[in-house]
Amino acid sequence: MGYVIAYDVGTTGVKTCLFSLNGKVKFICGVYASYQLYILENGGAEQDADEWWDAMCSTTRELIAKSGVSPSEIQGLSFCSQMQGLVLVDKNGKALRRPMSYMDQRAEDVFEKFGGTGLKISGLGADKLLKSLSITMAAPTSVKDPIWKYIWVREHEPEIYRQVYKWLDVKEYLISRATGRMVMTRDSAYATFLYDTRNGKNCWNRSLCRTYGVRMDHLPEIIDCSDEVGFLTTEAARQLGLSEDTRVFGGGGDATLIGVGAGCINPGETHIYSGTSGWVSTVTDKQKVDIVSMIAAVVGAKDGIYNYFAEMETAGKCFEWVKEHLALDEIGIYLQKQTVADSETSIRMSLYDYLSETVKKAKPGCGGLIFTPWLHGNRCPFEDPDAAGMFFNIKLETGKTEMLRAVLEGICFHLRWMLECSEKKVTTNKVIRFVGGGALSPVTCQMLADILDRKIETVEDAQDVGAVGAAMIAGVGLGLIPSLESARDFVTVKDTYIPNPDNKAVYDKNYHVFVKLHDANAKAFMALND
Repeated sequence: MGYVIAYDVGTTGVKTCLFSLNGKVKFICGVYASYQLYILENGGAEQDADEWWDAMCSTTRELIAKSGVSPSEIQGLSFCSQMQGLVLVDKNGKALRRPMSYMDQRAEDVFEKFGGTGLKISGLGADKLLKSLSITMAAPTSVKDPIWKYIWVREHEPEIYRQVYKWLDVKEYLISRATGRMVMTRDSAYATFLYDTRNGKNCWNRSLCRTYGVRMDHLPEIIDCSDEVGFLTTEAARQLGLSEDTRVFGGGGDATLIGVGAGCINPGETHIYSGTSGWVSTVTDKQKVDIVSMIAAVVGAKDGIYNYFAEMETAGKCFEWVKEHLALDEIGIYLQKQTVADSETSIRMSLYDYLSETVKKAKPGCGGLIFTPWLHGNRCPFEDPDAAGMFFNIKLETGKTEMLRAVLEGICFHLRWMLECSEKKVTTNKVIRFVGGGALSPVTCQMLADILDRKIETVEDAQDVGAVGAAMIAGVGLGLIPSLESARDFVTVKDTYIPNPDNKAVYDKNYHVFVKLHDANAKAFMALND
């Protein structure tokens, strides 16, 4: 029997998961450790690279102790990671500054200055936009895109920029710490918008680098997700508590591997993810882009397959905000009344139980109360870093229970909006896989089915599907899994939710108001938040 460790490197923490590979992928156990997301007043969002590595090391050592599996039995490591971060390192692989998160939106000034002159589309000069689309079928039209973070450092922190050796993403930094090699998987390379996706190319594009002012020597070697990067260094093996014979594989970004873990690998298969962020993703065999709605078909885990990807910045983060600011006292009382194991997973499950019990008390539609889940700006289907959350249509009879439910409904409304925008370019599946922490709550699952008017399926280990996908990637690299095409055979459907027609009218009414709220308030958002 072979064992692999998969690291699910999220925005708020890493979950280190042990899987066995013996004819199927089986989750054995996992260990979680958190780290900080530093939100700055100028729109910045940063993390600490050493905190990532320390969390990876501590969870690995704890995982080995917890499982009883010998380090010599671990055949490989793989990663599923947040994407579109900016990690600038020196020749020794040391981070030169705190990495900039995908949520970082401080680069408005350089986007305006270097985004091009003349006619602009989605904030980007038409000449640059058309050039990018012709080469990579996508374009950096958001201030949160990594190119603008890179240029921001060049313009505002020249002393740091002069020391840059390579530009890495989150998992690539951890791979470098583990193996000493600086590489980037193909999906992460694509997410920089400097990767040439044209037939026969599949490499960094020199012309795009010149256009955007990026030094090509800062870009690392590109590898496939299932490629072996190398073995653990002596020092990395010591810190992780593993053998130096452990093989390290490229893995993939969360947008790539969560779909694999959900069993969505064939064209037309759609999954929805609700974690810290949220998205709607449909597999396609052709590259497509919708500049107006900010949706693009991103490079997938295998050649010729893309994920048509629509993302919202804050999904589960809204629930965390609710927990801290609307229901902290009630949650504390609830947890005291329950028998809850002292672990992150047990507490999380109990919180979802509490959430389910609470929101059931409010009627669908919340009496017309609507929440906009834009707590850190928004990307799709509109780009607006100034957009913010709000409760709309509060009345005297509105209570905290309605507000809690409205937050979940608002997230689902936004997911529906992205699904409808996706259908302008691709055909989505009538049965949608729902994964991530949001899928732990049966109430949320039924709510999503009702609001989308689609059948919803959840899978086993819904909150760990990214790690499942990473384990499959390692299995393919080790030769223990024949191909990614067989991934769907390893995924078990847990529950199915059928839309309740009794709720359609009220949800449709609220939804049609929801989609108008941004345009109606865009000038106010700018006045308050610009």
